[in-house]
Amino acid sequence: MTSLQDCRALDAVDPLRPLRDLFALPAGVIYLDGNSLGPLPRATAARVARAVQDEWGEGLIRSWNSAGWFELPARIGDRIAPWIGAAAGEVVATDTTSVNLYKVLSAALTLAAQDAPRRRVVVSERSNFPTDLYIAQALCRERGCELRLVEAEGIAAALDAGVAVLLLTHVNYRTGAMHAMADVTARAHAAGALAIWDLAHSAGAVPVDLHAADADFAIGCGYKYLNGGPGAPAFAWVHPRHADRFWQPLAGWWGHEAPFAFTPEYRPAPGIARYLCGTQPVLSMTALGCGLETLEASLPLGGMAALRRKSLALTDLFIALVEQRCAGAGLRLVTPRGHADRGSQVCLARDTGAYALVQALIARGVIGDYRAPDILRFGFTPLYLGFEDVWQAVEHLREVLATGEWQREEFNRQQAVT
Repeated sequence: MTSLQDCRALDAVDPLRPLRDLFALPAGVIYLDGNSLGPLPRATAARVARAVQDEWGEGLIRSWNSAGWFELPARIGDRIAPWIGAAAGEVVATDTTSVNLYKVLSAALTLAAQDAPRRRVVVSERSNFPTDLYIAQALCRERGCELRLVEAEGIAAALDAGVAVLLLTHVNYRTGAMHAMADVTARAHAAGALAIWDLAHSAGAVPVDLHAADADFAIGCGYKYLNGGPGAPAFAWVHPRHADRFWQPLAGWWGHEAPFAFTPEYRPAPGIARYLCGTQPVLSMTALGCGLETLEASLPLGGMAALRRKSLALTDLFIALVEQRCAGAGLRLVTPRGHADRGSQVCLARDTGAYALVQALIARGVIGDYRAPDILRFGFTPLYLGFEDVWQAVEHLREVLATGEWQREEFNRQQAVT
């Protein structure tokens, strides 16, 4: 069994350990929820304050030019691109994940209708993140299409001649299971369907190569592993073969070819720029830039390859310690054990008390989250987590289970956000 001393020894030789200092983590907290909201980078407060005080306060409207505000969506998009296997000029940071999904799914359905009018089905995973399913439901109703929900193992069989679009989240939010993107995309293309990937739990957490996978569209989140802050702008990517073939449905002025020409007719900008809509949130975009700096700081230390190695080591350790130290407590591992099959989180199920267990852990400073109906979810971000953190988190879990602490009334009162 791995000991506390073993974990401290691993931390002592961890080349990524200095990156922890980039974050303003509260004392006494083991933060295992970066897959829901990344922590605050130390640089963010001062940089956003400068944008407020100097760029907005002194520069006023001039800062759209002098501070480069106007180009922020493209500049931030270019910084996201290497982490998802995209090229410069192919990604924009903009809007929310849900809004961007509406844009790309609308575009994909339009392309499918042009190329194969009889294809009227969108296939997705039954356990896909709900916002993806809700957007797909609304669009299918609007377009007269069918949304077909299947289990993960049934995706290949569902790709028949009527399917227009396959819509999947790369890493499942509830289980941490990860699709083989290239293989699944190839199956979709062989069946004549387009492939859309939601990278909300992938970007900045696991290796992603959209071009190598030959994906068609992708969207993702800025406030999880990209550490952009609550409600940070999301991002959108479109394969260059599709980018100029259609209008996206939210044809706002920022997506216009010449927005300051103020013409009454819409002319879409070339390429990914047409996926912009309205005026962009400069302060949030500024914070997202600071979040990306924390990832970029890993590049001299091995970048994504090094982050992934440590992520797998942390999650392997957590799984092993839970199974050793919490045996017999009714916990079941729902995250795949295989390295190629899981993201950067570990999810445990328990028939009773899952929500209360998470709340009891949070009260002790071990912050994870709960996903209905029975999931304890823990995210592992190697930028700031260490091996001793894993050992201590499992020790707290063991104590909460052994003492029955989770049964206290205050831990069983469900709050709005779980």
